[in-house]
Amino acid sequence: MPIDDRDVLEVLKFELDFIESGGYGRSVRTPWLPTSIFQDSLTCLNFGDPHRTRPCDECLLMALVPPERRSEEVPCHYIPLTPQGETVDHLERNATQDVKEEVVKNWLRRMIKILEDARAEQAKPPAVSTG
Repeated sequence: MPIDDRDVLEVLKFELDFIESGGYGRSVRTPWLPTSIFQDSLTCLNFGDPHRTRPCDECLLMALVPPERRSEEVPCHYIPLTPQGETVDHLERNATQDVKEEVVKNWLRRMIKILEDARAEQAKPPAVSTG
């Protein structure tokens, strides 16, 4: 089974840029359709594929999905985004598009910082003992 060989940090950065650039916004050239965070993004392995031919377990975001939610139809919608455990699924049922996007942008910023900090720590040379 092919695995998503992209870098998770780059995927998260791309998703943040996608949202900040209006990626889920309405286009005046096309009829309005409801959009789904992650699923209707260029970061999704199945973007533009109505048959969803790539299984979600190939996606890098699966590592962020709680194990008990990995069998859901759209597992990335169950990633906890806030300390209160709000997920895309919860937000899609209870929030406006603006609120959904703001929560996701904040989560993306936090995750990007966590990953960048972890990589910077790994890249540090080992401390040299002088004594």
